[in-house]
Amino acid sequence: MKVSDFNFDLPREMIATVPADPRDSSRLLVLRRDTGEIEHHVFRDIVEYLRPDDLLVLNNTRVIPARINAVRGTGGKMEMLFLEPSRNSKKGDGPHWTALGQAKGKPRRGETLRFADGETEAAILDKSPEGIYTLGFAPGTDVIAMLERAGEPPLPMYILRSRKTHEIYEDDSERYQTTYARKPGAVAAPTAGLHFTEELLNKIAAMGVDIARVTLHVGFGTFQPVRVENVEDHKMHRERYSITTKNADRLRKAVSEGRRIVSVGTSTTRVLETIAQKGEIAACSSSTDIFIYPPYEFKLVNAQITNFHLPESTLLMMICAFAGREKVLAAYEEARRNGYRFYSYGDAMLIL
Repeated sequence: MKVSDFNFDLPREMIATVPADPRDSSRLLVLRRDTGEIEHHVFRDIVEYLRPDDLLVLNNTRVIPARINAVRGTGGKMEMLFLEPSRNSKKGDGPHWTALGQAKGKPRRGETLRFADGETEAAILDKSPEGIYTLGFAPGTDVIAMLERAGEPPLPMYILRSRKTHEIYEDDSERYQTTYARKPGAVAAPTAGLHFTEELLNKIAAMGVDIARVTLHVGFGTFQPVRVENVEDHKMHRERYSITTKNADRLRKAVSEGRRIVSVGTSTTRVLETIAQKGEIAACSSSTDIFIYPPYEFKLVNAQITNFHLPESTLLMMICAFAGREKVLAAYEEARRNGYRFYSYGDAMLIL
């Protein structure tokens, strides 16, 4: 299967650069995968498609303000995008983190960086050929607290208004975050969840829909293009995930009772299908590099809520595996004709 099989034309003006206000006023395209039938709604109409015995599964990761400026010992400036904690630190060391960095000149191992909060420093321990730095902090340093003090939301590069025109949408720190975000660690939002308000979730729960939560810290790899010709040759990035005993019990009960499992977002689907491959639904904390593409057979997910994804992306491939490539691309064409907004701040799609 060729990566080009998942290509489609998308005018740049259809890429959303600001979110819908309010959240649940975004548009909703409903695709029935058995017939290919398409319906058009507003997102808050999602309640019309949920059943009282459904299990709705959310990803409760919280996006950290991962973009931050630093000053080198030479006085030169660096722009950093923090990625994740590194597991290479030894006993007695402070925390190690990986980060993408941009700077004039060539920062070297051993250099000290001072970050924009004015008090936190780190040493450059290593740099990969891809430009990913490993940074070492002093013992006891709370790196996430430093980012919360001085960092900016890690908006995707296609939201050009942020980095190119320096016009930061005043609510980005709130709106590039789900209302139920709890566990910090993601550098990209689980965007299908951005459409839910607290009121809408309360209404869904009042219907009798059970709600479970998993955590998958969405990584920078979600933005990386597929650089191979054949889909099967792509190596998927790893992302950290976890599920608690309480939520594993909810999931196991839904499966045993034959109830429908509705996944909110491709990140949630990655967790659920990774758990399914383990053969046992139980509390766990690990990482996954699962790559879902046609003709994958889904084991836990019965319906999905998702956004509209990049051409030739692994996220689009996952959705095509779920509903069929031809039906998904036909739905995308219908969305284009009807002026739907694409990508992170864009509109939503429900696949039944």
